[in-house]
Amino acid sequence: MRVGLLGGSFNPAHEGHLHVARQAMIHLGLDQLWLMVSPGNPLKPKRGMAPFASRLATAQRLADGRRIIATGIEQLMGTRYTADTMKEITRRFPNVKFVWLMGADNLRQLPRWGNWLRIIHAMPMLVVPRPGATRGALASQAAARFKKGRLPARSGLCLASAAAPSWILLPVKEHPASATALRNTIEGALP
Repeated sequence: MRVGLLGGSFNPAHEGHLHVARQAMIHLGLDQLWLMVSPGNPLKPKRGMAPFASRLATAQRLADGRRIIATGIEQLMGTRYTADTMKEITRRFPNVKFVWLMGADNLRQLPRWGNWLRIIHAMPMLVVPRPGATRGALASQAAARFKKGRLPARSGLCLASAAAPSWILLPVKEHPASATALRNTIEGALP
């Protein structure tokens, strides 16, 4: 079984997340994609963060419950850092081939993540273009350090079986949706 993992705050979940999920399903030939709602991102301020249950509910509204699944598995496992989540998930599901999905903006900031080298060696990654971030991501410290692990986009169907560190930049149109922009729109509409 091949499963994509899209972690995030989902504050709120939006059409951009669904776009990424669908593109990953197609290009990687995934059996499932998990929208993993983080109980709390150490790199994001708590101010303005909706409660976990609300964020999970927005992700569940996007998911179909069969192939795209919204989950609070990180909260259930008690993990907060991506490296720990990856380790625990691969331990619990040893027969599943996982692929980590991240936006180009996150590839650019990956060295700020706890145990980032463990992350990049844990499982293959699919990097999705993000408005204003893709070029910077390709010139980032993480991309430069692991340039030998970058596979051609046409290798998507093989990515789940590739040994980490391996990654692909998915050549799809950037989706303009942003959780920050959505929150700002909602806050601007309030009296």
